[in-house]
Amino acid sequence: MKGIVFTGSRNLELRDFADPAPGADEVVLEIKASGMCGSDLKFYRAAPGEAQKSLGLASGAAVIAGHEPCGVVVAVGGNVNPKRARIGQRVMVHHYRGCGACPHCSTGWQQLCVEGVAEVYGVTGHGAHARYMKCPASTVVGLPDELSFETGAAIACGTGTAWGALKRLDLAGEQTVAIFGQGPVGLSATQLAAALGARVIALDVSADRLERAREFGAAEVINPAATDPVAAIRELTQGLGAHATIDASSSAEARRQCVQSVRTWGKACLVGEGGQMTLDVSPDMLRRQVTLIGSWTFSTNGQAECARFVAERKVDVDKLFTDRWALEQAEQAYRLFDQQSGGKGVFVF
Repeated sequence: MKGIVFTGSRNLELRDFADPAPGADEVVLEIKASGMCGSDLKFYRAAPGEAQKSLGLASGAAVIAGHEPCGVVVAVGGNVNPKRARIGQRVMVHHYRGCGACPHCSTGWQQLCVEGVAEVYGVTGHGAHARYMKCPASTVVGLPDELSFETGAAIACGTGTAWGALKRLDLAGEQTVAIFGQGPVGLSATQLAAALGARVIALDVSADRLERAREFGAAEVINPAATDPVAAIRELTQGLGAHATIDASSSAEARRQCVQSVRTWGKACLVGEGGQMTLDVSPDMLRRQVTLIGSWTFSTNGQAECARFVAERKVDVDKLFTDRWALEQAEQAYRLFDQQSGGKGVFVF
């Protein structure tokens, strides 16, 4: 089979790999959709060998990219319980492998493994930018029949990450949430929060992304480059501030504003990876009883819960995708995605 490998400095190759066979506790999926995620760009952009070195891999290691897998089970190992996975089942993948036995792994949080994450698919282990993918049966999550494979790929990372943040905030329908950054994760948060019944204030410096946010259910939109977002959010909330905020931008300034724009007793959730944040602790947090939350992706249970919510509420997650690609178009796909000017991309098989 062919698989996409990032070779460094915004280059990639379609390389040949043997079709995988399952171990005793593993399954093999025929991939139907493999999403493109903003975190992939860190490895796409890295200098040759640097990404591998930072992950403890040999400099020449060839790892198939793609950590938003969705497909059909086509082979199962001898120890796999058919209630866990069966041939023909439509599934997503929770894209981490831990020890499988510690308190976190046993509750579906394998990325928090006490022993350290053994593999992140598409990063340190072969991912889904290929026809087939092998993974432990414990990492597969059923895809409801009502949902497309593309929607399943989105839930397998970006949309699932947004859901995880909303659940960490315990967002209620009568509340107002301000979401900083309207890339795929922020836009997913806007769409899901609106479906939950919350009033959404969406923020981004891109007029196109703000327009999409309105289409996805935002009641109000703010461009922080044109107005003071903290003051604007307070004006929209009778001077109180939002009940909750999410930063999906990774911008240091947006993170600070995310904390400052919640009301007293409010909650601010950081989702965007990397970077730093500086706060004036007393006025920004202590003297307003603000809760600051970090949220990193989701559990297998959370992934399944998100999929059920999307199916039951008929949330049109497929609207996230602005670009669909064949595997052979990988160079063009990542060149466009690298510009970060459009929506979400997906490889469809």
